[in-house]
Amino acid sequence: MTDSPAVAAMRAVLEIEAAQGLEAIKKAVRGFAIPYGYDRFVLFSASAANEDVIERILWVEGDWFGDDQPVDAKTYVRRCPVTRHLLDARDAFFWIKVQERDGERYQVVRTPKGSGVQGLQVPVFGPRGLEGAMSLGGTRLDGSPQVRLGLGQVASAAFFYAHKLLEAPLVEGLGRLTPREREVLAWTAAGRRQADIATTLGLSERTVENHLRSARQRLGVTTTAQAIRTAIRNGEIDS
Repeated sequence: MTDSPAVAAMRAVLEIEAAQGLEAIKKAVRGFAIPYGYDRFVLFSASAANEDVIERILWVEGDWFGDDQPVDAKTYVRRCPVTRHLLDARDAFFWIKVQERDGERYQVVRTPKGSGVQGLQVPVFGPRGLEGAMSLGGTRLDGSPQVRLGLGQVASAAFFYAHKLLEAPLVEGLGRLTPREREVLAWTAAGRRQADIATTLGLSERTVENHLRSARQRLGVTTTAQAIRTAIRNGEIDS
């Protein structure tokens, strides 16, 4: 007897939670998604504060643009404008590509339809709002509510566990913060403005910003909020 989408999704989530590496997470996602027609995958961290929305692509796989060419992170970002719809979405949404005289146009729809590459994009929200997303695509998709909900659960689990697995080794391989970087980051975590931090420490605001930039680079992150979370987790500053 074939499992229902709900049961199959729960099994995939449990496999993801037990995964010891990214390949095991990918295998669990494929195992659930491919039987429903989804054979293209992009998993990435995202932020509404980032001009391009996408901060870091964790996994990209499949013939996304129908030309049998491998797709890297840069190509996906450049050629997939539908990603910006994440800023207005609270739930997963389907999209299709419509052929027009001047080329292809992406369109958000209620259910997948027609031929060609189409997909589902799942926003993932956490304590700081939009934190990531997963896109799943194919040419013959099951767009039923049961499968859409199952994909949402699997995508959310895949993002959080992949992010956790990939973030930890990156931090371990980098140096610890300098005393001044730690001090500036701690004051920032406490809610102090850069101007106030500069006055307190006898520095210029530019120097404070340079210390924050250096801390982000040293911790391997792109935002100060991520740097604060990583520094707290590493025991470099207090929560």
